Amino acid sequence: MAGVGPISQDWEPVVIRKKAPNAAAKKDEKAVNAARRAGAEIETIRKATAGTNKATSSGTTLNTRKLDEETENLAHDRVPTELKKAIMQARTEKKLTQSQLAQLINEKPQIIQEYESGKAIPNQQLITKLERALGVKLRGKK
Repeated sequence: MAGVGPISQDWEPVVIRKKAPNAAAKKDEKAVNAARRAGAEIETIRKATAGTNKATSSGTTLNTRKLDEETENLAHDRVPTELKKAIMQARTEKKLTQSQLAQLINEKPQIIQEYESGKAIPNQQLITKLERALGVKLRGKK
C-alpha cells in the first residue's frame, strides 16, 4: 500500500542464550574436568550397585532359600500302563487307526498318540470320550 503513511518497524532485540546444563551434562567427563581446572569443588558418590546387574536386595530371602533347598522332584501324573494298553487294544479291536479314533472324538491325532505312548497327562473328559467311541470301560473296575 503505497502512499498511506510512513512505515515504521518496531523491532525489539531478541537475546538467545544457551540453557543451563542439565544433570546429565554436569556429570559429563568434559564438564567435570573443566570444573577441576577452575578449582570448583567436586563431589563424587558411588552408588552401592552401580554398574552391576544386582538388585538392591541381592541377599536371598527365606522363601528363596527354601525353594533352593527343596530336593523333592515334582512331576505331573502320566497315563498309567493299564490305560494305554486298554486304549490300544480297544482301538485295534474296532479296526481304527489313531487318526480315525481322533476324528471320532474330535481331537488331534497327536493326543491319541500321546495317550497310547503314556506321555499325556490324563484328562477325565477325554477318557470319557474314548470310552464312548470305543464302547469299552477304560477306568475303574472292569
